[in-house]
Amino acid sequence: MILTILYVILIIGFAVIFIGLFPKDPETVSIFADDVKEKRGSFFSPFLLPLAPFNKVFLKLLGLEKSLLWKVNIARWRVSPAEYMAGKELLAIGFPLILFFFDVKNGWILLAAGLLGLVLPDIILNSRVRKRKFLISRILPETIDLLGLCVGAGLDFMAAVRWVVDKVATNPMIEELTLVLKEINVGKPRVEALRDMSRRVEIPDVTSFVRILVQADRMGTPVEETFRILSEDTRMRRFRRGERQAMKAPLKMLIPLIFCILPVILIIVAGPILIRFIRQGVFTGLQ
Repeated sequence: MILTILYVILIIGFAVIFIGLFPKDPETVSIFADDVKEKRGSFFSPFLLPLAPFNKVFLKLLGLEKSLLWKVNIARWRVSPAEYMAGKELLAIGFPLILFFFDVKNGWILLAAGLLGLVLPDIILNSRVRKRKFLISRILPETIDLLGLCVGAGLDFMAAVRWVVDKVATNPMIEELTLVLKEINVGKPRVEALRDMSRRVEIPDVTSFVRILVQADRMGTPVEETFRILSEDTRMRRFRRGERQAMKAPLKMLIPLIFCILPVILIIVAGPILIRFIRQGVFTGLQ
């Protein structure tokens, strides 16, 4: 009975952490708005919040609420920061208890299991954030090209954004543009909505894109040529990043080469010679 309860606790904890694997519609209010409120929780709220009643206070005291809320939002997870912390607490408690009921009573192992329960959600969340930011950087040049084509065909910027959002398959950049449209529809100025998108994703390419749009909006300059130049610059920066990653590859290959491949080669090449020297003596072959 106790083991069943522990399994239920672990299942709920994992469900909270991995619920972000399911797509979520973009929120209609930016997380950087002045009247920001913690977004509505998931189905597990009635079960999780009583387990960690001080999570909200704890996050506010440590100043972690806004950063964690940013990560949860950019990863498009369906949990609030308090629920996320509750899931970590469930895993930190559940892992050692499961091991304990399987007769693992080593204190260091139980401590390591508890730390794993605390760290594992952060690893998953940070990985999700990095992947989403990478996808946004990767798809940004194509999105700028489409916007430039729409503007060149006679549409204004907002009509071009609506067309791209409606016609292009859903991806992280389209989701961010959808959020911008929804914010504008509820009354937020276009410049503020674009700046919120820049602060929300924290990607240099998106920041440059938003800065150029804001400057064009202020000065009244046409954005078609700006889009073309910006798309070329973004592609060039992406190409440079690829070159840097390619240049790092030989250095990263040294570790498996030295510790995994070279020892095997030495064993295969020098092993028979060493065995012969050991059996027959070092100077037998010379005599």
